[in-house]
Amino acid sequence: MQTVLIRLRKPTRVFTFLSETVELRRHDDCVVESDRGMEYGTCILPPEACPVGMEKRYKMKVLRKASNDDESTYQRILEDEATAKRVCKEKIAARKLRMKLVDAEFTFDKQKLIFYFTAEDRVDFRQLVRDLAQQFKTRIELRHIQVRDEAKIVGGLGICGRELCCSTFLREFKPISMKMAKRQNLSLNPTKISGQCGRLLCCLAYENDMYQQEKRRAKPKPSDISPDENMRRSAVQVAVDRMREAEKKVENEAAAEAEVEAEAAIAESPEPVVSARTTPVDREAPVPSQTEKPEVKQSAEGETSPETKNDADGDKKPSTGRRRRRRSRRGRGGGGGDKGSGGDKPSSSE
Repeated sequence: MQTVLIRLRKPTRVFTFLSETVELRRHDDCVVESDRGMEYGTCILPPEACPVGMEKRYKMKVLRKASNDDESTYQRILEDEATAKRVCKEKIAARKLRMKLVDAEFTFDKQKLIFYFTAEDRVDFRQLVRDLAQQFKTRIELRHIQVRDEAKIVGGLGICGRELCCSTFLREFKPISMKMAKRQNLSLNPTKISGQCGRLLCCLAYENDMYQQEKRRAKPKPSDISPDENMRRSAVQVAVDRMREAEKKVENEAAAEAEVEAEAAIAESPEPVVSARTTPVDREAPVPSQTEKPEVKQSAEGETSPETKNDADGDKKPSTGRRRRRRSRRGRGGGGGDKGSGGDKPSSSE
């Protein structure tokens, strides 16, 4: 048992088929049996020996090599597909359906007719299927495809001047993002990185892995690069690194000079600089009222304590009153005088 790669048509698909006794060469046409029935295909890789145990993995088989009758049948199928496409467009216009017909395909045994179309919104085409089945007397299938599949079926030339990759060798579409273009330092102009389908170019993913691996490596500092490595790098990159180093050096020197000037200005200023938050608030000292008498503490020997001496000196009235009371007590305590001339009458000093 051998395996062979066959490219089917509309849309171009490449599958692995099992081949028992059929001898095929590259670019030979053949008739195969796929999941959709009998189809017409082209061999793109000669048969190879199938590993043991892998036969159950492949279910599609090569029936025979294309003969002259098969080639004439294939030409009639192409004519019938063109007619079916024209009739389907007329039906779509008559029913005013918002859909764009891309292509029509007959299976090799003409048991099924497939129409490929694109549409922005969901389309109700059930009545259209009934009309087409009544017209062609076969099984009808309408398949909604995306714009990438449309470019794959229609074909064309890319901006590189070669035939579109999707219509020649690509088996499936991989997700493409704008990060791939940025990682490869490409122009972000949509007209330069978009394909015929209006989406990002599929070829952006071809070298993306290599750029991604290079970005992951640690970028060495310009001062640590040896002369040999410096020669390998581009002259532009080396100039940019040196310019950045010079800019950092100038910035550091400017910052150091600014600190020195600030310290010199502080040292030359006559008055200390006080922050607004730490400036004390001037408040007037409370003036004691005349009615309030300061308390004077006396020690056991009768001397005024140093704590209240200043307060007693500030007000002389309390000291004068004490002298008068002492004199009056001395007068009252005298023993030799009469009652009238004694202490009953207040002295003139009082």
